[in-house]
Amino acid sequence: MMEYKDTLLMPKTEFPMRGNLPKREPAMQEKWNEINIYQKVQERTKGRPMFVLHDGPPYANGDIHMGHAMNKILKDFIVRYKSMSGYHAPYVPGWDTHGLPIEQALTNKGVNRKEMTVAEFRKLCEEYAYEQIAGQKEQFKRLGVRGDWENPYITLKKEYEAEQIKVFGEMAKKGYIYKGQRPVYWSPSSESALAEAEIEYKDKRSPSIYVAFDVKDGKGVLEEGTKIVIWTTTPWTIPANLGISVHPDLTYAVVAANDEQYVIVEELVEEVAAKVGWESPEIVRKVKGAELEYVTAKHPLYDRESLVMLGEHVTTDSGTGCVHTAPGHGEDDFVVGKKYGLDVLCPVNDRGVMTEEAPGFEGLFYDSANKPITEKLEEAGALLKLEFFTHSYPHDWRTKKPVIFRATAQWFASIDKFRDDLLEAVKETKWVPAWGETRLFNMVRDRGDWCISRQRAWGVPIPVFYAENNEPIITDETIAHISNLFREHGSNIWFEREAKDLLPEGFTHPGSPNGQFTKEMDIMDVWFDSGSSHQAVLEERDDLVRPADLYLEGSDQYRGWFNSSLTTGVAVTGKAPYKGVLSHGFALDGEGRKMSKSLGNVVIPAKVMKQLGADILRLWVASVDFQADVRISDNILKQVAEVYRKIRNTFRFLLGNLADFEPGRDAVAYGNLREVDQFMLVKLNELVKDVHRYYDNYEFAAIYHAVNNFCTVDLSAFYLDFAKDILYIEPENHQDRRAIQTVLYETLLALTKILSPILSHTTDEVWAYIPGVEEESVQLTDMPEPKEMPEAEALKEKWTKFMKLRDDVLKALEEARNEKVIGKSLTAKVTLYADEETKALLKSIEEDVKQLLIISGFEQGGSLADAPEHALKFEHAAVVVEKAEGETCERCWIVSTDVGENDAHPTLCSRCADVVSNHYTEV
Repeated sequence: MMEYKDTLLMPKTEFPMRGNLPKREPAMQEKWNEINIYQKVQERTKGRPMFVLHDGPPYANGDIHMGHAMNKILKDFIVRYKSMSGYHAPYVPGWDTHGLPIEQALTNKGVNRKEMTVAEFRKLCEEYAYEQIAGQKEQFKRLGVRGDWENPYITLKKEYEAEQIKVFGEMAKKGYIYKGQRPVYWSPSSESALAEAEIEYKDKRSPSIYVAFDVKDGKGVLEEGTKIVIWTTTPWTIPANLGISVHPDLTYAVVAANDEQYVIVEELVEEVAAKVGWESPEIVRKVKGAELEYVTAKHPLYDRESLVMLGEHVTTDSGTGCVHTAPGHGEDDFVVGKKYGLDVLCPVNDRGVMTEEAPGFEGLFYDSANKPITEKLEEAGALLKLEFFTHSYPHDWRTKKPVIFRATAQWFASIDKFRDDLLEAVKETKWVPAWGETRLFNMVRDRGDWCISRQRAWGVPIPVFYAENNEPIITDETIAHISNLFREHGSNIWFEREAKDLLPEGFTHPGSPNGQFTKEMDIMDVWFDSGSSHQAVLEERDDLVRPADLYLEGSDQYRGWFNSSLTTGVAVTGKAPYKGVLSHGFALDGEGRKMSKSLGNVVIPAKVMKQLGADILRLWVASVDFQADVRISDNILKQVAEVYRKIRNTFRFLLGNLADFEPGRDAVAYGNLREVDQFMLVKLNELVKDVHRYYDNYEFAAIYHAVNNFCTVDLSAFYLDFAKDILYIEPENHQDRRAIQTVLYETLLALTKILSPILSHTTDEVWAYIPGVEEESVQLTDMPEPKEMPEAEALKEKWTKFMKLRDDVLKALEEARNEKVIGKSLTAKVTLYADEETKALLKSIEEDVKQLLIISGFEQGGSLADAPEHALKFEHAAVVVEKAEGETCERCWIVSTDVGENDAHPTLCSRCADVVSNHYTEV
């Protein structure tokens, strides 16, 4: 006896329903390694226009976190897309390997650096860095990131260091490098100078004091004994005070209060009086700030003078308008002090301890000195008010301890000398988001000179020699020689050899009559290391070019890598090292909080991949607005996994219904397709067009939504839904069936390619099951291109109207189902009362409307006005739903009055009976 279900052409595919990504992805990656997919992609695209995304180097320490994962995945989206859309897009990953965290990590592991030479300690640092790189490399590869993992760039490699030395030499040659004593961010906890990029702001509780300085020489403007009032939140800097700054254009008041006369800025009189407790203050007279220039006051603790100077940096935002000035402890203080010829007094050593230059407080840690200094000011009758307040204060981003401003002898890169060129380069760069331009422009406009020296062991040495007379030596000859030495031996040689053995043979210098030389022992700021990558990587490697098309990092890199790369790039080449900069936000937890171990809200990439797979993580990255801060949690990942399941099911359905389809043999030409099939190809074409635009504009969330919408609305809820009646029921070679398969095939190819940059593992898996494809991986193909389609707009307009009508019918069916009038929609008959436009639309449709609506009976009633009372009314039509007349066909489930007309197949409708009779024989 024949089983009718055996005559149905049901979907057949070995493509598994369950992704099982945590197991399947590593096997897929193994295959990529075996065939060296990266190399194959490069060979395929060779000769095309270049697109270089230059990898900003993550720091080689610890496991990768969600920010790393997001960054690398975003880069992978772009590189994969570019190599599938007409470009040659190499991707060379890199690592940043010098600096304090590695020194710290070794110390934490029990390494005692005092028991070994600098060179020996540096060897341990290098070994540790390579261990960290190996771990991170595997984690990045597990994300499915395609790149030249066998030849990454690493900042500690000899050839990299050699090029970095050249960058330094080129900047020195142009006069941009100098040594000077000026205040820099100093971290007592790291015992080193810090760059702005190594600072983070956290709340700190500080003392706030108002101090009176007695006028000694009022220059005929102020009477002797009048008190100038300053305000500071760093009492420990009072021993370093050498002056008081006032603004030339502000008006200052001499205020009589508590039997004394005080000088403060006029507009803050009330505020200060309330703070310090002056009763009935009275303004005796007013003077312009400019008139106070060169007035001298007595230092409240020491027998010396404080000079009143004019400074544009003085504001009335807080304080008194009279600014305590210690040139050794502040950038503005230093600048104004230099102008007036003051010394740079810095009575604090590199551990943050007060020296003998602060008599009475030597040996005290600067923060501990606040209290005794305040007490001494009170004893001297100079303290008007002490209170405490909490404010945002700079901290060392590694040790998390507060930093201070401290004048030391450091090496600097002058920003002033080429600031205009830097600002011009910022303007010439394309910034996404657009506010990035303003952000970096303002940073460059306002920044001081870049302190590039660090008092550490693990880094690239500053290649400077000193003559016997202490003159620094940086010449073309010495730079070239050191660069060559580093290229051959690595920078450790600097610490292994004496200065004379590092200099070119026979080197002489007028400042060293006895031929004696010494060498600089400071290393370069790590931002100089990574900031030199345009020279050491883009320029140096044959497979890359400078400038890069794109730098892509987190938004913290405006003050980090984007900034340092711009500075060295413009200094050396006159241009930015990048044409475009794209930045992303931070990964936060589901509630928008920063991830931290103490909160227990850290989402670890490795864990997500173990539970769900890398493609779920990649799809999450595609789903978020990455240019702002993004959220991730188990719940969010569950929702993403659900979308993944829908996409995978769509792939499976498409593959299953193409089991008997050979494109070369069975594809139907566009002109021979039914209109509804053409409409689906028009919709697909629109998706292809949109996706190209979204990829080009880095709008990955738009791709995520567009593809999801296409799969769920256009395909699943419409086309694939009614197509089953043809795909399963009709004979194999039926024209309508082959037409639908042609659409499914085009859709499958396009979706697989479109999603390849995002779901890199899944699409390669799908590719292996697609009939008629020759390439061994979807990665070795190009994106589908939008096609010119005749009558596309008219087709779209017509069928979009039909889709709206269909929505109305579906609502009526749903209501009828709720009221138990019908069961499944195939048990329904629909009568439609419509306006003239809708009638004309229905008349123009050649397809079976019943089939499109998945119902068993369809009838056109009269006009809208003829619709019975119980009809469900809509704008263009009214719908009456009733039970369809007849029997249900055992094979196609359609209710029909001709079931049983064929004696050989009494349970089938005449359509199914014909198919079975003509195409199947009883077994």
